Amino acid sequence: MRQTPTSPGFRQMGVRRFGRMNWLGLYTLSRREIMRFMSVWQQTIFAPLMTSALFVTVFALALGRSRGEVMGLPYLAFLGPGILMMTVIQNAFANTSSSIISAKMQGNIVDTLMPPLSAAEILAGYLIGAVARALIVAAAIATGMALVLGQGVAHPAWTLAFVVLGALLMGGLGLLAGIVAQKFDQMAVITNFIVTPLSFLSGTFYSVEALPEPFRALAHWNPIFYLIDGARYGIAGVSDAPALHGLVVCALTVALVLFTAWRWLATGYRMKP
Repeated sequence: MRQTPTSPGFRQMGVRRFGRMNWLGLYTLSRREIMRFMSVWQQTIFAPLMTSALFVTVFALALGRSRGEVMGLPYLAFLGPGILMMTVIQNAFANTSSSIISAKMQGNIVDTLMPPLSAAEILAGYLIGAVARALIVAAAIATGMALVLGQGVAHPAWTLAFVVLGALLMGGLGLLAGIVAQKFDQMAVITNFIVTPLSFLSGTFYSVEALPEPFRALAHWNPIFYLIDGARYGIAGVSDAPALHGLVVCALTVALVLFTAWRWLATGYRMKP
């Protein structure tokens, strides 16, 4: 029987039929993002672990015990949390950016844009994938640090908070980069000239207090510094900046990045013709 505007349960074309939240659509997108990186776990999970192990091995062989203590810690104990967070943020960025740019290049971005998903639901789906990958990598590296270096976690709640904030921040930035870039070469430029320098020059391998001015002051304007510093506080119990201050800076930065990503998705910026 054909429905008319006066028929019970009639809905006009374009009206959402899922209520305030399309939980099934969100679950499907999140599951797709998680399965996407888990299907190639050798590249997305095992490779970052090998890279982290190589960093620690090279620094241990090159410096040995001659480096001395940093912030009251043996150098490898100081280095470990920075390596962990650097790997986390790089993987979170890679997860969302590669997903968006691959879909755009292959022409199947319509599979994400056409389903009845709001901008917030699309954003949440991609971020869940980034956070899941970041947490798996972080757990694996933390386990390796405990087994090889004998380094535990001093403040688990703080560590988890900074890992999740780091994944959200870099997952959001990866989403923005994927939207802006139109080809893989442009994405490589963003990764090589923005993401990698910011992560390497944020206190991963040294204390920023050892930097001369104005580089020390500039380091405190880098939000990734607070992620590295916060992870170091959570794992080793020491930090260059107050942990609460770093948490607030990271939370505000995440809010700004995610709002921008939501706005771009809502307007279809560089995603829709």
